[in-house]
Amino acid sequence: MGERAKRALVLQHAPTEGPERVATHLAARGIGLDVRALYDGDPVPGDLPPDQPLIVMGGSMGVGDVHDARFPFLAAEIALLTRLVARDAPVLGICLGSQLLAAAGGARVYPNTRSGPSGAAEPAREVGWGGVDFRSLPNEPTLTGVPPSVPMLHWHGDTFDLPSGAIHLASTPLCRHQAFRLGRRQLGFQFHCEVEAETIPIWVREDADFVYAANGANGGATIVADTGRYYSAARPIWDRLLGNAIDLMLAD
Repeated sequence: MGERAKRALVLQHAPTEGPERVATHLAARGIGLDVRALYDGDPVPGDLPPDQPLIVMGGSMGVGDVHDARFPFLAAEIALLTRLVARDAPVLGICLGSQLLAAAGGARVYPNTRSGPSGAAEPAREVGWGGVDFRSLPNEPTLTGVPPSVPMLHWHGDTFDLPSGAIHLASTPLCRHQAFRLGRRQLGFQFHCEVEAETIPIWVREDADFVYAANGANGGATIVADTGRYYSAARPIWDRLLGNAIDLMLAD
């Protein structure tokens, strides 16, 4: 890696959805951060230097909001990612970031649904703790040391089709496409494996309406309780997955 790759660019969509554990792993590998607060008006660059890693974080908006005047950065992000996909530049997209990467790869991104009691489609929001099933792919470097099922934090209502040529890495019963690799070093994770434990109650408080819509009146309390139950055991596995992803991104 050249000198230009000594800092990763982070596109951040909300004050409380920063890189957290991703930043920790990058720092351990000697990589600093250039964080762009898109929610506060920082611009999306038109392109990146060769081999500069890009981290695209989550947010409450979606690809369906690309024409919404409140989120002018979404179209610019897809344009940037489309350029990076074309040359297999290093990218990690988390939650919204994975959806933007899928869109840049030519895939459809849309609200997730399931069949309701009457048989009609209803929103299928995945919010809170739930197991993610990783595929058995023995030669897949992203999954080295990652067990078949891992507790993850979910916080999304949209899903996506896989871009052409992408490797499908993980799924849940409610949302089939949870993770993918595109090219050699472009990763999309729909779930949150980057978040620190102390951030989760903040999300519960600040996104209370979304939590209620997904899980009802006791949804927030359940997420906080489940964090105490699952986080400490899950974090070493999350770190292994993130470390694998970052090592792929930084590979020559």
